[in-house]
Amino acid sequence: MNRVELRGLVGSTKVQTHSGRRVCRMSVATSRAYKDAMGVAKIDTTWHTVSAWEGRGIPNLDLIVKGSKVEVNGSIRNVKFTTEDGVDHYSSEIQAKKIQLLDGDEPLAYEM
Repeated sequence: MNRVELRGLVGSTKVQTHSGRRVCRMSVATSRAYKDAMGVAKIDTTWHTVSAWEGRGIPNLDLIVKGSKVEVNGSIRNVKFTTEDGVDHYSSEIQAKKIQLLDGDEPLAYEM
């Protein structure tokens, strides 16, 4: 099973149109709060690349802006691209199937 659930803050967005459909590539930061071995509170933040095609399960892409709190459901997709100088690069991204905009009261970091 290839399933991902993220809850975090949007860092950046870029909306484009391909074949008449709009797609948004965004960065989403997730955080995990914990205490280290010495009992000091720490927050670990991870940035994720998310792509979302506007349509069923995805809200109006214009509503997703920097600082938005979102919950993303989707799957991991590995992407290969070649730079202009012919070098192959690989990355992973989350292909969103559903995005929900959260209100300001939703917690984003959880203690482990």
